[in-house]
Amino acid sequence: MKIHKYIAIIAGIIMWMGIALSCSEEFLKEELTTKDSTQSFETPEGLDKLSIGMYQTFEFHFNYEWSYALTNYGTDEMSVGNDEARAYYNNYTSSVSPADGDAGTYWDNMYGGINSANILISNVPAFYDQSSPNANVRLGEGYFVRGFNYFVLVTQFGGVPLVKEPVQGPQTEFTRNTVEECYELIISDLKNAYDLLPATPAETGRLTKWAAAHYLAKASLSRASEINDSWNSAYKSADLETVIKYGKEVIAAHPLCNDFVNLWDYTTPNGNNEKVSEVILAAQFSNDAASKGRYGNQIHLYYPAIYQNLAGLVRDLSGDREFSRMRTTNYALDVYDRVNDSRFWKSFTTSYRCNNPGAAPLWGDYAPAGKTGTDRKFVAGEEGALYIVNDAGDTRYTSENIKYRAPHMFVRYFSGEAGSSLNQHGNYGWYSAGANTERSRFVALSKFRDGSRTSIADQFGCRDGIMARSAEDYLMIAEALGRQEKYSDALPYINALRERAGYANGENRNKNVDGGQAYKTNSLGSGVAGGAVYSETNTYYESNNDIPVTTAATKDDLKFASVDAIFNSPREFYSTLGASSNAEKFIVFILNERSRELMGELIRWPDLARTKQLEKRWKSFNDGNTIAGAAFNASTHYLRPIPQTFLNAITKNGVALTDAEKQAMQNPGY
Repeated sequence: MKIHKYIAIIAGIIMWMGIALSCSEEFLKEELTTKDSTQSFETPEGLDKLSIGMYQTFEFHFNYEWSYALTNYGTDEMSVGNDEARAYYNNYTSSVSPADGDAGTYWDNMYGGINSANILISNVPAFYDQSSPNANVRLGEGYFVRGFNYFVLVTQFGGVPLVKEPVQGPQTEFTRNTVEECYELIISDLKNAYDLLPATPAETGRLTKWAAAHYLAKASLSRASEINDSWNSAYKSADLETVIKYGKEVIAAHPLCNDFVNLWDYTTPNGNNEKVSEVILAAQFSNDAASKGRYGNQIHLYYPAIYQNLAGLVRDLSGDREFSRMRTTNYALDVYDRVNDSRFWKSFTTSYRCNNPGAAPLWGDYAPAGKTGTDRKFVAGEEGALYIVNDAGDTRYTSENIKYRAPHMFVRYFSGEAGSSLNQHGNYGWYSAGANTERSRFVALSKFRDGSRTSIADQFGCRDGIMARSAEDYLMIAEALGRQEKYSDALPYINALRERAGYANGENRNKNVDGGQAYKTNSLGSGVAGGAVYSETNTYYESNNDIPVTTAATKDDLKFASVDAIFNSPREFYSTLGASSNAEKFIVFILNERSRELMGELIRWPDLARTKQLEKRWKSFNDGNTIAGAAFNASTHYLRPIPQTFLNAITKNGVALTDAEKQAMQNPGY
């Protein structure tokens, strides 16, 4: 049984603790069906319930706008889409401030989970039957959540206050610990969790030692990264060995899916797709109304391009509700070998079907032979909109000749246009502040589509939220080996993913599969009479210059025959990013490979921040840097502001902090 069925019932327990850092009311307004006193945490039954409620800390990362604003905005992969909400996080304007609610909510919820973890760590040894196998599990869960939550806090805010004991009643005396001290606790906690947690969970969704191993490797790699170079020299060597050791254990325990698309082949809640071997940890969601909580999984809202205002198309369950926050950059398209690398076509959607035939456009003056101007261009089920992902130099398309095509045509490069990551070209969206319609058309990431929702307007998705999968462990091992200058040793781990990414012999390259297809098992169908906007095809062949249809394998084409092939790869932007030495090139390459494998999976900003690649990649690839007021400051924007609500609430010797004392606790530049 999936643990999610109990999370919402228990989630409010942590609110009984009167901690000044408690979860904000905006978030934790769960409907409580039970009320337990804090004394129940001195019983095994109460601690069991607390451990379940603590899993809500994972759901939080998929619940609302903070999910993408703090993880994908302001990077090379994603820029501002059709909506300006949280655009300041993408553009690094002065609106990124201590008063921002997303950073504050993030801070509050992480500390709420930490307090629950501290209760488990404190009370399990005192009040749990130590002969029970669950005693170690509960303790391990406590250590994991505390280590995990502090890890995500330190990657966003730098050094934070370390609270290691349960807080009962208001507490207002806090000081910031150093980043070094934070990592010491994080890595110790995750190692304890690894030692205590089981290899196989008692319930689907419960933590395992492999989840601890994954984040132990990840935290160690982060500590060894460039953002910590002012103090981490004593740890680097051992940390890189830790990454390799625990990463290898994870990939042995969690084999890769045979096909990249298996990760996104979602057909129904709690179905086989949510049980694949590659996933190490996932936040548990479901179509069970009682366990959804206030927010549910809302990631599906943020990536779609606008389609509902195209004549002949209407919003439905299969195409998602388009909040359209994140628009893919040109880098996100150009980093892939779009001929041989199936990950591109299995991560993005490029074709939309007509599902509103009565409103399909007329041919007008562009009618082909056999049609009249009053004929509709397409009917239900036919292609209604196509995105052509071509390169500069393609002479096939002009703004005029696409009017003779039946579907709405969105072409990246028209004939004669020069290649550019930042400047306008084709009729895709580009950045122009205040002119949102110009940013509504782009190739949309489809990994998180969810056709299983209960209504077209429903924001609450039913899919689990993948937090950790073993493909990342391959990349972490490769990065650690590369940092040791063992490039040849890193090559097999890189090639394992690239071989998986290649097309198999006999595979149909024109096929699209994503979670929009779940409408087929939804009792509501697509939700509209005209069928589904979901398309089972893509624009592979037309985007790739109408190359001949083939089913030949490309797995060998994607693998690197040697390390030199990596350092001489034409797709890695080495010159653009100023990488000349092998060490510099390898970090650039591994970040590009992380994009190809992990595009949009809510980890990009921390990746670029830890490697100190954020500024140069934002300036090179994110058109948000071209608007007035956009200004990345390297001494400021590698960290988020400490929330003003926290600074206003704490005291020193029982007295509220002065403005000068608050500023001293704040990160530089805020």
